[in-house]
Amino acid sequence: MTHRILLRAGHVLSMDPAIGDLPRGDVLIEDGRIAAVDREISADAEVLDMSGRIVIPGFVDTHRHTWEASIRNVAPDATLDDYFVDILDTFAPLYTPEDVYAANLAGALECLNAGITTLVDWSHINNTPEHPDAAIRALAETGIRAQYAYGSANTSLADYWFESKIAIPGDDVRRIRSEYFSTDTGLLTLGLATRGPGFCVNDVVTSEWALARELDIPITVHVAMGRLAGRFGMVRQLHDLGLLGPDTTYVHCCYFSEEEWRLVADSGGTVSIAPQVETQMGHGWPPVMKAIEHGLRPSLSIDVVTTVPGDMFTQIRAAFGAERARVNAASWQADVPVPDTMLTARQMLEIATRNGAHVAGLEDRTGSLTPGKRADVVAIDATALNVAPVHDAAAAVALSADVSNVETVLVDGVVRKRDGRLTADVARARRLVEESRDRLLAAKEARA
Repeated sequence: MTHRILLRAGHVLSMDPAIGDLPRGDVLIEDGRIAAVDREISADAEVLDMSGRIVIPGFVDTHRHTWEASIRNVAPDATLDDYFVDILDTFAPLYTPEDVYAANLAGALECLNAGITTLVDWSHINNTPEHPDAAIRALAETGIRAQYAYGSANTSLADYWFESKIAIPGDDVRRIRSEYFSTDTGLLTLGLATRGPGFCVNDVVTSEWALARELDIPITVHVAMGRLAGRFGMVRQLHDLGLLGPDTTYVHCCYFSEEEWRLVADSGGTVSIAPQVETQMGHGWPPVMKAIEHGLRPSLSIDVVTTVPGDMFTQIRAAFGAERARVNAASWQADVPVPDTMLTARQMLEIATRNGAHVAGLEDRTGSLTPGKRADVVAIDATALNVAPVHDAAAAVALSADVSNVETVLVDGVVRKRDGRLTADVARARRLVEESRDRLLAAKEARA
């Protein structure tokens, strides 16, 4: 029997150029799929009243180390250099599978609560084979759409991040592929989170790229961030190794040379930018406009909640403010008009939705309210005092709304947040992540 949900009378920002905006529109969902988007739809369906709400596609976070939810805010003032020592060399070796489960459960629910319906979980915490099992189990329980990006272990900073000779264990990635991801059509899909050149010797780099391509899964890698990695010329090294391709997402990209921008664009690669982390932790300026100028479609990501907030509204504003400040200052100094590529609020909303789906390799399924795509939908309460009165709905979402205004969230047609409250057992998730915090802090004290 067909299950239908009708989102009625909302201000629909479809992010689909063919459909556009509907100041008063309906969205019909059938068996988890968007069946129709129009000004008025009649159907035998469960009706959700969207009057006074702005209806958008769910946000897409293209790079988050979800396992760090247990240690939220432990490094509020950290630079990138501090992060390697304070997190990867201090807390990461202490993580048990139970800690990973708790953090991924709480972290994924945090995403859903904030209207993030798709997540790339950059999971570089696979200290044992039980660690990825725990991470995947938690993601599956929340009902979020996610790419689980299998990363390395983190039991020693020296072993894993300084010319590392230790490759991600191919046999375990093959096991995970076979056991959990035998098809690529489910809510959860698989990727490979690689460290790349500069952090690993060339034999490790080539073996990890070969593993991903053997298994036909996407690759995600941090590049050109901060004082250290910004000097590696990582994309140039990948080019010299013959490894560039359209299956690779490059995270940060703050210190790309012009040649590296061209290499990424020409190879069909994609870009994920974490603007709050980049400006706050010293990675460099978030290069949103640079990416656009080179014909790329940049996406946004949260990165680490050890140091920054875990919602997409923060990222939108961090990128919007930082990029416009940088370009305005450069234009003033040169005494020239600002370029036509200056970012707009609507662009930022597109970057956080459609572009994110593109970068995650899921644009055929999500990222816009397009008939035929899966129903990943968010409703923002536009009657709240921090949003009303609405003059420009896209600007209202991008520049005024916050997590408190995320009233309704659907993933694959299933309601995951209703009337401002998650449908999950939030108390259990909070208890588990607090117990994980206490366990990790005790282990850190015992190790000191």
